[in-house]
Amino acid sequence: MSVDSFDHVIIGGGSAASVLAARLSEDGSRSICVLEAGPPDRNPYIQVPAGFIKTLFDPRVTWQFQTEPNPATNGRRIQITQGRTLGGSSAVNGGIYNRGQGLDFDGWAQLGNRGWSYADLLPCFRRTERRIGDGDPEYRGRNGALPVSTPRWDNVLCDAFLKSANACGLPDNPDYNGARQEGVGRYQAAILNGRRHSAAKAFLHPASRRPNVEVRTSALASRLELDSRRITGVHYLTPDGRERLVGARRGVILAAGVLGSPKLLQLSGIGDPALLAAHGITVRHALAAVGRNLRDHYSPRFVWRVRGADTLNSHVHGLALVREIWRWWRHRPSVLSLAPALCHGFGRSDPALDRPDYSLVFTPASYQQGRIGVLDDFPGMTCGVWQMRPESLGRVGIVSADPRDAVAVDPNYLSDPIDRRTLVAALRRARQIFATAPIAGYIEAEMLPGPEAVSDEDLLEFARAYGSSSYHLIGTCRMGLATDPSSVVGPDLAVHGLEGLMVADASIMPTMPSANTYAASLMIGEKASDLILGRG
Repeated sequence: MSVDSFDHVIIGGGSAASVLAARLSEDGSRSICVLEAGPPDRNPYIQVPAGFIKTLFDPRVTWQFQTEPNPATNGRRIQITQGRTLGGSSAVNGGIYNRGQGLDFDGWAQLGNRGWSYADLLPCFRRTERRIGDGDPEYRGRNGALPVSTPRWDNVLCDAFLKSANACGLPDNPDYNGARQEGVGRYQAAILNGRRHSAAKAFLHPASRRPNVEVRTSALASRLELDSRRITGVHYLTPDGRERLVGARRGVILAAGVLGSPKLLQLSGIGDPALLAAHGITVRHALAAVGRNLRDHYSPRFVWRVRGADTLNSHVHGLALVREIWRWWRHRPSVLSLAPALCHGFGRSDPALDRPDYSLVFTPASYQQGRIGVLDDFPGMTCGVWQMRPESLGRVGIVSADPRDAVAVDPNYLSDPIDRRTLVAALRRARQIFATAPIAGYIEAEMLPGPEAVSDEDLLEFARAYGSSSYHLIGTCRMGLATDPSSVVGPDLAVHGLEGLMVADASIMPTMPSANTYAASLMIGEKASDLILGRG
């Protein structure tokens, strides 16, 4: 078995891993090896923001995970796609840039995670970002590697949605990543000149040109090498099935994602003893919380047939598509340059709340059965709804000792009554907006769920039957104090009871941020680099 050694081994090539590789390699005194299970990010659809429609269903660049059947979602298996290429999910997702609310991170600190308040983390957010457009410099970064723009596609339906939301009490908010989140406006995304900027493009590829960084693709981590209580290296499989071991002199950083990180811990004998014993794995370090605390944004989507307005549906076939490709190639405004959602709405399901608790996600396009993937053949528009901070807790666990096997994923959607109550209230709020002028004037028919869905139970049944993952998974290696049995890592991101092992990805989030998880994952990479390098 071939063995070589580096100062740091980073497992995963996604968002946080890309930032870590960039920061740790900057001074040249540390050697870094990045192990990515997937291929290089050369798929042409990765460059096209609208290419997510293709990459989401392409097993060459994604993990095609599915949830376990659950009665709460009518026994369905729900697709939970995760990135499997350099850049991770940032190479295949919608690219939306949304940090969340400052109170989200203050809540992390109040749980005992000192150094993780919003004031502590704001410099990390700003350091990664190059905001293109308006933004308060107190909150927004201008010199980071990741461009964050506000993509535009002039469309009467977007304008109508914003005006109707205003009429229903949601104020304009041109920068939800600034001082406040509540309100409506246009989404910001990691898009520049019509091209996607994944974490790999912004951080990892520049770092890989340094002599102290080596990136290995198609390298599936299979288990961690333990010497008593210290992690000294990583075993991984090559495409031809051979096992190799790479040593880590200063430590291993596990950044394989919310499903991949707990999986590798469990395969290495770190986790719930009962689960490990069930699959014949020797317990090396009992840590029952590994794989628990899984959370996700569960989103049902309204669909309306449109009259009297242009929608994206009419731009993706025949000569119209050829024209859009030509415009994209020439760096001109094109539907191919757009994120999957153009407008946002952040509001409170109850006026007595002190901050928003639901999100509306609007796009002037409709997809078959209300799911992202294949566009309808009629002009349509979609509004997705999700509760920002779900309370329902799920889990992820290995199904065998073979690292090539998928994991069992049960997000346990809608199991908490708060989630059900908030989601129904948000669905009613969306319906109110779309029954209000001017957007109401463009509606020919409500296709999903249909006008017959009237009662709270009707709307909840619609959510159970048609809701899907927003691909915003968090929490399976939860951060907390060593005295907290629900946690896996401490505020220093070190795994409880072990040496030489950190976890740095969305799996460490103790609670869900009120946002998509891309921006916060980049921030975790920055924060982890500060912890490793001893920067305050």
